[in-house]
Amino acid sequence: MRLFCSIPRSLRVRWAAMLVALVLPVAAHAQWRAIVGAQSPNQARQALAFLPNELWIHEGDSVTWKFAAGEIHTVTFLATSPSAQVRPPFAVGCPGFSSDPGTFDGSSCASTPPLLKGATFTVTFPVQGNFKLVCLVHPDMTGVVHVLDSSMPLPHAQDFYDAQAEVQLQALLSDRDHIDHEDEESRSELSRHRTVVAGVGEISTNAAGSQTLSVMRFIAHDMVIHAGQTVEWENDDPEDPHTITFGVEPAGDLFPPSANVTVDPDGALHAVLNSPSDGAHSGFVLAAPQERTGLPQSPLFFTRFRVTFTHPGTFPYICALHDELGMKGQITVLP
Repeated sequence: MRLFCSIPRSLRVRWAAMLVALVLPVAAHAQWRAIVGAQSPNQARQALAFLPNELWIHEGDSVTWKFAAGEIHTVTFLATSPSAQVRPPFAVGCPGFSSDPGTFDGSSCASTPPLLKGATFTVTFPVQGNFKLVCLVHPDMTGVVHVLDSSMPLPHAQDFYDAQAEVQLQALLSDRDHIDHEDEESRSELSRHRTVVAGVGEISTNAAGSQTLSVMRFIAHDMVIHAGQTVEWENDDPEDPHTITFGVEPAGDLFPPSANVTVDPDGALHAVLNSPSDGAHSGFVLAAPQERTGLPQSPLFFTRFRVTFTHPGTFPYICALHDELGMKGQITVLP
């Protein structure tokens, strides 16, 4: 005891702290779970959403997002500086992509490349803050992660987030648009006017951000017409682009239309097919971005594509972006 007391007090305090650190367990950082995207069994209905899209965690905690759909998504946190808030194209990243697991503290971006069902991505958050979560593929797919000081209580446990994910998932996938791909009356009315709807969708919001339901189907996809008639495709989805592609799918960039596509006076794209061996590609058919006060007005986008069929035959077509989800159709042309 005399020997210990003869040691300088500052050194004794340091030794005591070291002994406490060896005896007491270090508080482990929590690992949280969330989901990216969801889909119906036939992949027709796609929930473009982070599920749930709001989490409260402690600094030092990690979140693992599991991708659960056949539609591509990214998990992306853009750097918090104003110059870094411009959304880049999904193929470029922000720029580039992060390794898994990643870390985000707001100083630089963290992002996955576009990923599909089965993939996972883990992000650790070492500093406090409220960080916006986005998908670079879908502008109206957002969320937020609230990172709190470790001394603050958290409002929810993992079971709450699991339940919230299921509630949001079911709300999106069970929603019915005014035109439904499973409704015979809708299909018959469209066929009567020689119109095919290339996808429908709805955007909804909650306190954390935006979520979208997209139906990845051509409605009235199989149609019978006569030679010389014209069929019109229109995209009613506010979020996702689609293509109408006859023949060989273009290699590389799918955005521009093929060389045999012209523009009608009302702004619709138009192609003429003389034989089932002919090809035509609409390029991206999609709605214009939502307007935002204080920014330039969005230009009109190409939302309609027309094809005139001059001769009889069977003309299969696909959406080159979503054919793997089952987005296909056929036009049968009679004499």
